[in-house]
Amino acid sequence: MKPTNNHINYVEFKAHDLEAIKTFYTKVFGWQFTDYGERYIAFEGSGISGGFEKTEQPISNGALIVIYHDNLIAAKAKILELGGTLSVAIFSFPGGRRFQFLDPSGNELSVWCHE
Repeated sequence: MKPTNNHINYVEFKAHDLEAIKTFYTKVFGWQFTDYGERYIAFEGSGISGGFEKTEQPISNGALIVIYHDNLIAAKAKILELGGTLSVAIFSFPGGRRFQFLDPSGNELSVWCHE
């Protein structure tokens, strides 16, 4: 798909362990990965393209990426089963419900669904 001006086109994260991150996002959300050397992996199948760069530095997240899933309970269970941790419990907002979690490298993301 051709990128469009002014639309989010790519999301990049940091990770301490690229293999663990690939396993986590593949098993939780079914994303596909492409390795680009020892320090970078790209992902597809998430609704937007992106990647993870290996780092040894502490990771602090400046953006909250939100992923849609029509079954919050199932998504939350899978995340916890595969090493993620809950950072904000499920709550309602106008138009839906969501929760926030930390992946195994400490990136904070959110999962939402319609009410």
